[in-house]
Amino acid sequence: MSAYDVIIIGSGPGGYVTAIRAAQLGFKTAIVEREHLGGICLNWGCIPTKALLRSAEIYHYATHAKNYGLKLEGTMTPDTAEIVKRSRGVSQRLNGGVGFLMKKNKVDVIWGEAKLSKPGEIVVTEMKKPAVQPQNPIPKGVQGAGTYTAKHIIVATGARPRVLPGLEPDGKLIWTYFEAMVPQAMPKSLIVMGSGAIGIEFASFYRTMGVDVTVVEVMGQVMPVEDAEISAIARKSFEKQGMKILTNTKVTKVEKGANSVTAHIEDDKGGKQTLTAERMISAVGVVGNIENLGLESLGIKTDRGCIVTDGYGRTNVPGVYAIGDVAGPPMLAHKAEHEGVICIEHIKGLHVHPMDKRKIPGCTYCHPQVASVGLTEAKAKEAGYDIRVGRFSFGANGKAIALGEDNGLIKTIFDKKTGQLLGAHMVGAEVTELIQGYVVAMNLETTEEDLMHTIFPHPTLSEMMKESVLDAYGRALNA
Repeated sequence: MSAYDVIIIGSGPGGYVTAIRAAQLGFKTAIVEREHLGGICLNWGCIPTKALLRSAEIYHYATHAKNYGLKLEGTMTPDTAEIVKRSRGVSQRLNGGVGFLMKKNKVDVIWGEAKLSKPGEIVVTEMKKPAVQPQNPIPKGVQGAGTYTAKHIIVATGARPRVLPGLEPDGKLIWTYFEAMVPQAMPKSLIVMGSGAIGIEFASFYRTMGVDVTVVEVMGQVMPVEDAEISAIARKSFEKQGMKILTNTKVTKVEKGANSVTAHIEDDKGGKQTLTAERMISAVGVVGNIENLGLESLGIKTDRGCIVTDGYGRTNVPGVYAIGDVAGPPMLAHKAEHEGVICIEHIKGLHVHPMDKRKIPGCTYCHPQVASVGLTEAKAKEAGYDIRVGRFSFGANGKAIALGEDNGLIKTIFDKKTGQLLGAHMVGAEVTELIQGYVVAMNLETTEEDLMHTIFPHPTLSEMMKESVLDAYGRALNA
């Protein structure tokens, strides 16, 4: 039996960051991992998808070189194998980096599958063969099977793709994001079921690569969590690129052929049709990994596939905590990391604020990019706020025009009474990098006056952030 102060189950972004912070705070710390350091985000999510999308971005610019006064000789074609190889290489490099960080911070890595046997104790069994092979080989003989104790046990087991009955992925014709990330060849046609961040990013990647893409979304707008105005601009851009988008529509049945799938779809008015494509991606969300952890035997509360926690990661059982995707939405890596730091610092007795989910930014790395934080215009009105709304178009920004990226919008929403920034929503080039400016402003409780008197450099895309604020108060200078 090995004793620790803190044991963390799962080494995704939430788990490994929490382990590092725990070690910094003087806790004897261990982390349990059954597949690969870095979790889904680093190995099969956030990072490798961005590598794929970068390849698509380069291809897009190369095939539109004439728009920038350049001539490219010959024909440019995507090399699927090399694109995938680069993506996996990026992931592998970072996977090794997490291992280095664990060693540097003296965090013990226990290889195996963990189960809570009682408060303060876990049993780790020898690893089974992972469903998805890890990037770096697990050291032979280092399995970590045994019983371990800790005063504080943090569950950070992440999430997996949600599966709809009758529409189960088979790894060949119907893909999850795992298979979509490592295609052996580009399909000629593709159906994407779901237009959240995962679905729309893959739709954008494959469409840029020349694939005939159709997106099917059950809700009334593409990217349903985004502000309706931003969503509409993004949709128009996607459709201009040749992407087909069907909203208020669901897949009711799928028939498989030798090398194709036929989806039976139905809209909200009862209209029915069929779509046939070589492949289909199921991107209907994710569900927390709460099974086989011993939660039921300890009486730990769960709700809709996630562990119920308070703002500090505490469950209803003393000494057991949960962070990240397994603790519920929004299921984002940066949320998991911050949630883990809050949790461990609260355990240490430091003064920390509970997680405020209204200040968690969301980013979608499609083309054009979409980013947001806080309330949408509809949600702000629904909450009873009397609001001011500011807008500024990329088409009026010198840097955006020079970049050849003049399609986009920055939208800000303020409380008319107090000047509080309630939400910010963007669509356009590099907005995933710009959004953090508004996140900082919201976290510091910045008002419109503070933003108006902040000097933004010229020429930059960031100038539009200030102009959007000015527009909310009838003071825009460049529109």
